[in-house]
Amino acid sequence: MKYNKSDKYNSLIDMIMGPNPLKLDEELLEDTPLNEGSVVCDLGSGNGLTSIFLRNEYGFNVYATDLWSEPVENINNFQKRNISVENITFVKADANSLNYANNFFDAIIATDSYNYYGCNKNFLEEKILPFIKKDGYLYISVAGMKNVNKEYPKELFLSWTEEQLEYIKTIDYWKEIIQNSKGINIIKIEEMEVGDEAWLDWVKLDNEYAINDRKAIYNGALKYLCFIKIILQKK
Repeated sequence: MKYNKSDKYNSLIDMIMGPNPLKLDEELLEDTPLNEGSVVCDLGSGNGLTSIFLRNEYGFNVYATDLWSEPVENINNFQKRNISVENITFVKADANSLNYANNFFDAIIATDSYNYYGCNKNFLEEKILPFIKKDGYLYISVAGMKNVNKEYPKELFLSWTEEQLEYIKTIDYWKEIIQNSKGINIIKIEEMEVGDEAWLDWVKLDNEYAINDRKAIYNGALKYLCFIKIILQKK
C-alpha cells in the first residue's frame, strides 16, 4: 500500500524510536470505522510522535500514555518544533496499572510496544479491555518472528541478544493468546505489508540504536522478521 499520510512526516523522521511507527499506524487504521473526535489511548506512545500523527490525520483526541518518557519533556520538544499538542494529553503510566475510567476509550492503539507488556495470557482481559467502550476497538502492531524453528538464526545475533529476541513472538503465539481471551471479536490477526519498509526506514537513521539494528537488517535478518496486525472489537 501507499503511505500517503505517513509521508507527510518525513521531516520528523529523526523522532522515530524504532521501525517506522507512522507507517505501522497508517496500515493498522486503513479501514478504521473510528470517527473524528474519537477518544483513543496511544499506549506505549514514546516521545508522542504517533500521538501527533493520530490527532492530525484522524482527528482523534489522544491520551499519549507511556512509562518511559516524561510528559513535560515531550511537550517541550514539540513546542520547540512549533508543533501544537492541542487535543493530546500526555500521561506517564504503566500499561499494567492504568488509572483510566472503565469504558473510557473508543479505541486503544498500541504501536510496536504490546509485546513488552502484553504477553501474559490474562493481560488483555484484565488490563486493557475494561478501559474500552462496548463495541470499541483495540489496534495492535507488534514485531513478529517468522521462518524460525528451534534456534534463532545467527543473523539476528548481530544486533540483539537472546533475551531481547524473546520479546519477538510468532503470529501463532499471538493467535493462541487472543483466541483464548473472552469479551472480544477478532477482526484481523495477520502479517502486515509494511514490515520490511518500516525496518528499513528505521535503520537509515544515525542514532546509536538504529546503527546497532542495522547490522542484522543489512545482513539478511528481514527474512526472519515481520510485523503483525491485531484488530479486535470489544463485545
